[in-house]
Amino acid sequence: MGMTRHGPERRRWLPILAAVGVALSGAVGLMRLPSASAQAKPAELKVGVVAFLSGPAAVFGVPSKNAAEWLIDKYNREGGIAGVRIRPVYVDEAGGAEKQVAEFRRLVLDEKVDLVIGYISSADCLAVAPVAEELRVLTVLFDCGTNRIFEDSKYRYVFRTKAHQALDSVAAARYVLRTKPGVKTIAGINQDYAWGRDSWDTFKRAMLKLKPDVQVVAELWPKLLAGEYSAEISRLLTAKPDVIHSSFWNGDIVGLVKQGTPRGLFSQSLVVLTAGEHMLQDVGKDMPEGVVIGARGDHWFLHNASDPLHKEFVDGYRAKYTRYPVYPSYHMYQAVAGMKAAFEKAVKDGGGAWPKVDAVIKAFEGIEYRVPPGRTMTVRGDHNGIEPAIMGLTKHSSQHPFAILDRIVVFPAAEVNPPLGVKTNDWIETWKK
Repeated sequence: MGMTRHGPERRRWLPILAAVGVALSGAVGLMRLPSASAQAKPAELKVGVVAFLSGPAAVFGVPSKNAAEWLIDKYNREGGIAGVRIRPVYVDEAGGAEKQVAEFRRLVLDEKVDLVIGYISSADCLAVAPVAEELRVLTVLFDCGTNRIFEDSKYRYVFRTKAHQALDSVAAARYVLRTKPGVKTIAGINQDYAWGRDSWDTFKRAMLKLKPDVQVVAELWPKLLAGEYSAEISRLLTAKPDVIHSSFWNGDIVGLVKQGTPRGLFSQSLVVLTAGEHMLQDVGKDMPEGVVIGARGDHWFLHNASDPLHKEFVDGYRAKYTRYPVYPSYHMYQAVAGMKAAFEKAVKDGGGAWPKVDAVIKAFEGIEYRVPPGRTMTVRGDHNGIEPAIMGLTKHSSQHPFAILDRIVVFPAAEVNPPLGVKTNDWIETWKK
């Protein structure tokens, strides 16, 4: 009985319902649907920021954290990233590699950060990178000097927004041969871990390739943060090398300078501190003149001081922290700015939708963006940044209570970074004298 009563009416509505369905499907087709690489815009972008905030290495880590704080505040005042505020979660890098792996897992699994920016120590970044890959979390290494990260392994989720130690070591060798072309003997005093070992090996290889008659007269390996170097200084004074190379950083530089200067180490040999720029303000007038100092890239607050981006950073940083930014500060700037550039490029490529991590990774590969001191930062397809390098000689100045850099040479990126896909040692072997 129901079929008889409702059958004709149902047939009468079928054409109308079909027409409505066609109209709705057409409307949906005209709508821009989010792609598989997009998702709903979050309320905030939660970022783990890791640097040494305590212990002897804090002299390096605190300026890094300060730069992150200053730049994130600036970006948030300007609207964040595509309208999304950045929320930093700061973590102390002190404690060693095993602790940092545990902290990384805590950041990801408990704090639920969207990505991690961090790691000064080469040992820490070597330990954390495989875990980042395991957890599939975008991780930006802001300092981490070892070339082994991307020469020995490949990572999808890990990037480094700066050049590795070959930049410093190769620039140092080239600068030494400009400054002291008659050099006959060299020696090294470097910390006994990845950064120190890699730095000395590259410097030595570069020197021997460019000037094969150079002789190595001492290779010394004190522990990281040893602090006391009387035995090593005695050996160097006895060996009398023309050039002493050291990739010391943090308080180890202070110890070497204050213990070595009274004993004549810095007057006997040309001392090269490839990572020395960040300690000039701390060492003050105790830094001898004529020491070769590396800024670990194109980082020096008096260089290109007229560039608006650089001036804003130097003036803003100094106003807030009463000190000038040092190269760790610039490295952190490059990482935070690189994160912002990659997300914004991914948002643009996705038609305005908030991107998933795969889209951000794609945007990061080969990205170029502006950084102080007013240049373009490039992160290559191998996930490694490349940049020019500054080297100079210390000189006392009446305008500053610390030594500044004189006789500066800026080495173009192509002269101090291995080409894409070429390992550091293989690259050096291709050089001519």
